[in-house]
Order: sequence, then structure tokens, then C-alpha cells
Amino acid sequence: MIEALQDFTSSLPPVLQWLGVTVAAAVPFVESYFGSMIGVLAGINPVIAIAAAVAGNVISMLIFVLSAHRVRSRVVSGKTVTEPSPRRQKLRAQFDKYGVAGVSLLGQTILPSQLTSAAMVSFGASKNAVIMWQIISIILWGAAFGVLATLGFSLIG
Repeated sequence: MIEALQDFTSSLPPVLQWLGVTVAAAVPFVESYFGSMIGVLAGINPVIAIAAAVAGNVISMLIFVLSAHRVRSRVVSGKTVTEPSPRRQKLRAQFDKYGVAGVSLLGQTILPSQLTSAAMVSFGASKNAVIMWQIISIILWGAAFGVLATLGFSLIG
């Protein structure tokens, strides 16, 4: 999938390649880190590649957070809580242990930012705190992987 997104980005006219990176980074599991690498490997200026990847990931994450917040608000207003799945229980335990900042910064090693951010909001975390820490995390991960790609480290395939 990463190679297909890289081919897609490279096939665009040079003026629009940043848009390909933005679209790629909006995909869960691609995120800002692989998005920035795709952009750098496609020959885009690293600063532009990282910025485009961060923008795509942030936009996607915001859609998930705002949707989860809306759903949680409706569900909490009059419905009984059901037993969560084992996977959700594990995620909740990590959330309780590390908080919004820890899950945001480290959660991308396990699940996409879109899923972890929606889960945290569904657990009752502040929507604004989740958005702030997710943006910080997305910027850090995107910049780190963009720099690694610029320096010639191959982390894809």
C-alpha cells in the first residue's frame, strides 16, 4: 500500500505532489510518519513533504475526534454502558495509565492516531486536550520520519 501511495504521489504533476502526500497521510496506518517519507522519496522538498503529511493526518484525526465526540455525547445522554471488547479494555487500561499525552505520543506505535484519538474521546477525555496532544504527536512523528528519509534511512519495505 505504501508503494502504491508513493507511485500515486510521484505520478502527479510536481506542483500537486504535496496534495498526494496530504491525501496519503490522511489514511490510517500511513499517518504523518509514512506520509512524510512518501513525500521525501517522491522528491518533494522535505519541509513541504512534512508539512503536507502533517496537514493530511491532522485533518483526518480531527474528523475522527469530532465524530467520536458527537457520538459519545448522544450515547451518554440516556443509554446504559455495555461491556467493552477485550481490545477496547486494553486500550482503556493504557489510557488510564499514560493519560492523553502519553497515549497521543506513544499510541502511534500501536494504532493510528485517528483510532487512538477517537477512543480517548469515547473514554471521556477532553476533546480539546486530545486534539492538542495529537497535533503535537503528529508533528513530532512526521518530522522525525521525514528527517530520517531525508538522511537516507529506508524504513519502508
